[in-house]
Amino acid sequence: MNVVIIGCGVVGAAIAYELSLVKKFQITVIDRQPPAQASTGAALGVLMGVISHKVKGRAWQRRQTSLQRYETLIPELEAVTGRQIPYNRQGILSLFESEENLAGWENLAAVRHSQGWKLELWDTAKLKNLCPQIDHAKITGAVYSPQDRQLDPTALTLALVEAAQQNGVTFKFGVNVLGMNTPNPEIDKVSKSSSVETTEGKIAADWIVVAAGLGSTPLTAQLNQKLDIRPVLGQALHIHLDKPLGNSDFQPVITGNDVHVVPLGGGDYWVGATVEFPSNGDEVRPNPELLREIWQHAIAFCPDLAPAQIIRTWSGLRPRPEGRPAPVIEQLPGFSNILLATGHYRNGVLLAPATADAIREMITSSDLS
Repeated sequence: MNVVIIGCGVVGAAIAYELSLVKKFQITVIDRQPPAQASTGAALGVLMGVISHKVKGRAWQRRQTSLQRYETLIPELEAVTGRQIPYNRQGILSLFESEENLAGWENLAAVRHSQGWKLELWDTAKLKNLCPQIDHAKITGAVYSPQDRQLDPTALTLALVEAAQQNGVTFKFGVNVLGMNTPNPEIDKVSKSSSVETTEGKIAADWIVVAAGLGSTPLTAQLNQKLDIRPVLGQALHIHLDKPLGNSDFQPVITGNDVHVVPLGGGDYWVGATVEFPSNGDEVRPNPELLREIWQHAIAFCPDLAPAQIIRTWSGLRPRPEGRPAPVIEQLPGFSNILLATGHYRNGVLLAPATADAIREMITSSDLS
């Protein structure tokens, strides 16, 4: 059975790898760029699952599925490929500045406990003891999530690609999709696409998975089922300090007011990210002032960042579905064998394993399989 996946960010790569574990599939992945470009290459890889306020339904279930799969997936990929995937198991620490937040966090901690997960509420004394780099008069406490994680999205994606290749998946990079050939929907009520037309020729497809982020909009528009996905820009910094912040043996991701300080080891950190919406159509350019605000906010709650050397700054576009929740994981209306796995907005890395799991289930449980 031929499966064609369009897009090789972290989501497309995760789908390719998980499907490659099912021996009956012949899988081809197409991307006009090398792997892990676009939003994946710009992401910070912060996996906010347990500490998120999603507590039920698919939104929570997908987070839980992904967190559980990452615990086995990272060592699995490292063993198969010999690649090292930076994977911070020291959790996420979220700062809060008002006692008003306390009741909400207490409720969430109780829910997580009932679900078999941990959240710890820290007062200022515990915070100062364990993370002495945090120093801001308005910070009244913190929530520590020891089971949330952070990883390097590019390293993960490259490992997924290599492991999938070892399992027989074909990757075509630098190849554009020109269209999807479909029977006449006026003849067949539910149309079945039979091939993908590319700049390297036609590829047979029993199933097509669209995991192309912002590129999903023009692809679906060709089939008169336009999925409206808009870009939301994010900027971040890579900084270096002569020594690690606080306790060198305890380096969780620290987040305050949606600004993340992400330890990379050796005194290096990522800091970000902005959330910038387009003001004119779909065009959005990085605003340097917003990046400065992010940096100043990080220094405000962690003054030891002030002398850091800024090694580089970067930006990327996140794919956000217009007028509907993210992500979009479903069958394309009117097409029995075209699946959408796209529009993950700010949670593509977090939800990649759960998305791959959902796509595999949709294909293997279908009558078409």
